[in-house]
Amino acid sequence: MKKSRAIIALVFIASLSSLSYEITLVRIFSISLWYHFAFMVISIAMLGIGASGALLSVYPALKNLRYLPAYFLMLAVGIPLSYLLMNMVPFEPARLSWDRMQILYISIYYLLLSFPFFSFGLIISTALSTMPENTGHIYGADLIGAGAGSILVIYLLSAGSPERIVFMLSSVLMIPLFIYGAMSVRFISAIAVIINAGFLYFHPSFMEPQISPYKPLKIALKFPGAEHLRTYHSPFSRVDVFKSPAVRFAPGLSLRYLEELPAQIGISMDAGDINAITRPKNRNELDFISHLPASLPYEISDKNDVLILEPKGGLSALIAEYHGAKNIHKVDSNPVVIKAVREYSGPLSGVYDKNTWPGIGRSYLFSSGKTLDIIDISSMGSMPSGSFGFSEDYRFTVEAFAEYLKHLNPQGMLSINLFIIPPPRTELRLLNTLIEALEAIGLREAERHIAAIRTWGTITLLAKKSPLSISDIAKVKKFAADRRFDLIYYPGISEGETNLYVRMPSNEYFSAFKALLSSEAREQFIEKYIFDIRPVYDENPFFHYYLKLKNVREIYRLMGNKWQYFIEEGYLLPVIFAQVVLLSFILVFLPVIRFKGRSDINIGLIPLLAYFACLGLGFMFVEISFVQKIILSLENPSYAVAAVLASMLISSGIGSLLSQHFRIMRKAGIILVLSLIILLYGLFLPRITEGVYPYSLGIKIVFVFFILMPAGLLMGIPFPLGLSYLSNKNPSWIPWAWAINGSFSVLAPILAVMLAISAGFKTVILGGVLMYFFAFFALNRTGKT
Repeated sequence: MKKSRAIIALVFIASLSSLSYEITLVRIFSISLWYHFAFMVISIAMLGIGASGALLSVYPALKNLRYLPAYFLMLAVGIPLSYLLMNMVPFEPARLSWDRMQILYISIYYLLLSFPFFSFGLIISTALSTMPENTGHIYGADLIGAGAGSILVIYLLSAGSPERIVFMLSSVLMIPLFIYGAMSVRFISAIAVIINAGFLYFHPSFMEPQISPYKPLKIALKFPGAEHLRTYHSPFSRVDVFKSPAVRFAPGLSLRYLEELPAQIGISMDAGDINAITRPKNRNELDFISHLPASLPYEISDKNDVLILEPKGGLSALIAEYHGAKNIHKVDSNPVVIKAVREYSGPLSGVYDKNTWPGIGRSYLFSSGKTLDIIDISSMGSMPSGSFGFSEDYRFTVEAFAEYLKHLNPQGMLSINLFIIPPPRTELRLLNTLIEALEAIGLREAERHIAAIRTWGTITLLAKKSPLSISDIAKVKKFAADRRFDLIYYPGISEGETNLYVRMPSNEYFSAFKALLSSEAREQFIEKYIFDIRPVYDENPFFHYYLKLKNVREIYRLMGNKWQYFIEEGYLLPVIFAQVVLLSFILVFLPVIRFKGRSDINIGLIPLLAYFACLGLGFMFVEISFVQKIILSLENPSYAVAAVLASMLISSGIGSLLSQHFRIMRKAGIILVLSLIILLYGLFLPRITEGVYPYSLGIKIVFVFFILMPAGLLMGIPFPLGLSYLSNKNPSWIPWAWAINGSFSVLAPILAVMLAISAGFKTVILGGVLMYFFAFFALNRTGKT
């Protein structure tokens, strides 16, 4: 009994540290490379775990409890070592299109970073194989440890940089080795703790994430006179403040303005998107604002009550203040940006001093009930950049725009400003989504409510709740003519009024806007357009995914016969998926070599192995869908991930522990009950979570934790239930089942996103329900053989 408790404690700590390391790696990848490479971390983790099961299936002698301290030591040492070695590999995704060595480097990434998870898999698989009578306890400790890790890592990321957490986790893992390890293991652990402490105290430069030289922050810091000022860390972003000549932020500034801009300092998020904090010495230095296209709504509309969404460095708030807006409300999704801007704003630009809230703008509107004269949305930073196609963005869905429009006064205006990044796609999808939103709130003639202008590098899109009047149109035309901005669209525009100052050969913006604002021509234009510019909804909030697979060759030619575009837009996910499928196939079928010709193979075990594959897909499908449905409530993806993981993993662990003690919970029928409950969650969870919008973040997290617990409790039962069946039929197959479950868990996150893009997250959660249904039938068939 004492020995089993010690092993369960080891499983708990190993699981806690492994999941914490996985989430920490996601943050490191987001900073050093790009957000879309965070998908690799999930694949790497689960492949490492799957590989451990495959190895123990082929070499069963390694399934011995006396090796457990060695596996634990491998995990403890492997976490910091894998990170340091990975940090030395010169992998650079921007070079993939011309440097074939990058393929080798990405393979080395997989190999190095999978080692700690491989070691973790050896611990769990060995414990499950040698103690089948305690599968519920072991699996429960695994899940509860992972849930605790998801909470711990959020706290640690709030307190310091992610690279420090790597060495903290390694030291945590050394603690049980001091208690349970042999003298040699204790000695190695002591040396490792001293080394970790040295890294944490001295923090050598090679310990810091090596940021890609192609990321905007690194480029900006290469300019003469550039200076890094400060770095802030949070669970969901790294924010850097710096000085650089590259930071000159006046998007679309009229070429008629010839004066100097006020002093500005840069602010970057995850070394990528760069914005600027404007620090004027006096009010006269703000005169450039009247020459910005973003000033348009303030010159043609009332401006008593204004809402600025995502003001970042604060220029959009300064614009509102410059034009005399009385009540300026600001909502930014990143509270660390708010903190940084407050500390580095000059005395004349304290844009975040009052009326400022962290969160998502639409959630703020839903809970506050405010009505406004202007809602201003800017999707621009100091440097034009694309967005990762597979990242969700709930700011630009039909439901979001409908929420914005509903909170405008009758004469109120919605203003959207964005960079021109050819070829046109973002602006066209915005227009389509806005048209759908107008129709959703009962405004059927969208062409009467919209105007747009173009500068040398930006587009400003206006939507008025009431139809644009003759006076409104005259003001738009005068504003554009005075500053030499080009008109794109207003109700009744003629082509001769467009493309006058910054001439384009084809005048494609006028043609595209005209077609999309025509109910007769819209669908045909969308169908024939080279990119996918259909409106997006909360069900598939991947606003920045524009790829039409049937047009890949044409897009490739349009981009100068270079694959660089696909890499920058984040379209590596299908490639990563193909890699994962291949590696998973190898891991799943590798044990066949071991079992070939064995007399103890029972054909009835095949459905049972399929059962574990279904569990791997089903659990992850449901988990990912729940995270997406919670993001709007918690107003931040990182908090949503932490809350959902903590709730589902801890409650699943409790469910696994309870199933060890209550026979009624070890019936196959419990899986059917689980399928029905997941289906009900899919239907009603968004409506339930809407009710917590007005409450504080802490209350919302607690609510989410408990509302998901019933599903989590039941989701922790099927895996140990299957292991109990397998231990009765052939215990030697337990590592293989572990490998199969891990391998299909690798495929699930990538497959879930691909399904969500094409069919929405309702389809993903339905897929999870179906996987549990299939698991029930597979287990039922196993029981009859």
